Amino acid sequence: SSDDDFMGLSGVPATDTLFTSGHPGASSTAANPLGLRSSNDGGVSWSDRSLEGQVDFHALAADGRILVGFDGSTGLLVSADSGSTWTPGAAVPAAALAITSSGVWAVTPDGLQHSTDTARTFSPVLDAPDFVLLAGAGDALWGIDTDGYAWRSRNGADWQKRSATGSVEALTAVDYDTAYAASPQALYTLT
Repeated sequence: SSDDDFMGLSGVPATDTLFTSGHPGASSTAANPLGLRSSNDGGVSWSDRSLEGQVDFHALAADGRILVGFDGSTGLLVSADSGSTWTPGAAVPAAALAITSSGVWAVTPDGLQHSTDTARTFSPVLDAPDFVLLAGAGDALWGIDTDGYAWRSRNGADWQKRSATGSVEALTAVDYDTAYAASPQALYTLT
């Protein structure tokens, strides 16, 4: 068990690979902030990956090709080698991130934004719902809006309103037909 305070968490779809970041708990001797940690066994064990004592990723997204994280202050960092090395991305204050086959998506104070160049630049997504959470898998993009409704899209332009979840803290997409949302009290299957 751990008393660490994890801020960002993302997994590579269809694998047991997870990435997290945050701050060490009272019983930990780890650097603060934790930097990036990774697990290849679904979270049973964790190892330090990079940026220990340097970065606290508040949002993370991974798809097996790239890993994108918001560093909590200046913008995005992008890794093409599972978090061993990083390059600067756009200076976007992302509350949530997702990766789909059509690019990187970010929830920002200015609304949903989309990047087609590996998070170097972003463009606003017009008429998108006001999201607080995002998740992507393949060509599917799922989001939870400020009113607690789930939405899905294949392209970020055409949105389908789905289930009402209420306030949730986590969202993961399986594919266009299925996603899961979680609150401290419940797990929701979204279809």
